[in-house]
Amino acid sequence: MTQLDRRSMLKQLSLGAIAMLTPSAFNLAMAQASGPLKGNIHHSVCRWTFSHLSLPEVCGLAKTIGFSAVDLIGPKEWPILKAHGIDSSMCNGAEINLKNGWNDTQYHPTLIKNYLEHIELVSKAGYKNLICFTGNRRGMDNEVGLKNCVDGLKKIMSHAEKYGVTLHMEILNSRVDHIDYMADSSDWAFELCKQIDSPNMKMLFDIYHVQINEGDIIRRLRKCAPYIGHYHTGGVPGRGEITEGQELNYRAIMKAIHATGFQGYVAQEFSPSGTTPEEKASSLKRAILLCDV
Repeated sequence: MTQLDRRSMLKQLSLGAIAMLTPSAFNLAMAQASGPLKGNIHHSVCRWTFSHLSLPEVCGLAKTIGFSAVDLIGPKEWPILKAHGIDSSMCNGAEINLKNGWNDTQYHPTLIKNYLEHIELVSKAGYKNLICFTGNRRGMDNEVGLKNCVDGLKKIMSHAEKYGVTLHMEILNSRVDHIDYMADSSDWAFELCKQIDSPNMKMLFDIYHVQINEGDIIRRLRKCAPYIGHYHTGGVPGRGEITEGQELNYRAIMKAIHATGFQGYVAQEFSPSGTTPEEKASSLKRAILLCDV
């Protein structure tokens, strides 16, 4: 079969026909339907958004599209990533939960123990990024919470520096999804990183969350660029698919991120459209191509 005939065949395949192909044939069809990614943005995908697939299937999907990283994976599943040659772009598992975090000193003993152990695990696995959270305010003043976070995190920073692991404080919106969460402002996260003053303390700039709480995405990411170690995406409203049907211009945002010299990962974190695995895979592929500037 000539290359021209092959392309013609792929164009004529419907989603229904593709669904009947074997997984390897489906991967081949997707791979041949597009060229290589540009390489200016290091792409990843958050594991939880593709919970309908097994982790090996997510790894295969990532490779098919042309990137090699999965976000928000803990130690128990790292061997699966390694078996498939996939990077753990943001590790998790040291946190207690999203509501009980570093802003409350009663949780410091547990968190310090967890993070000291996890930092070593991340490093020994050959990974570099570990997520953390402030927890909820529960009436606490922002300044008090900031001081508590700084005091607690400073107790583990030398360990992070020693093992080459970077901690990332995630910004979450407190208006819709995570009511009362403290680190709901890029300015607050900026100040946290500034006060800790370590190359191993960064913020996780979740574009979806920042848009809901603050907006003004491009100016804010430019300001925070020295302290941003990781990005998450998501369509607004509803953490929907990255399309022209939501309010953020992701191509412009990605161009702005690239212009800052950012070398970390941008992880897709949205609810894919469609009902079949093939339709959801196509949703991720469209988002990756849209953000591949």
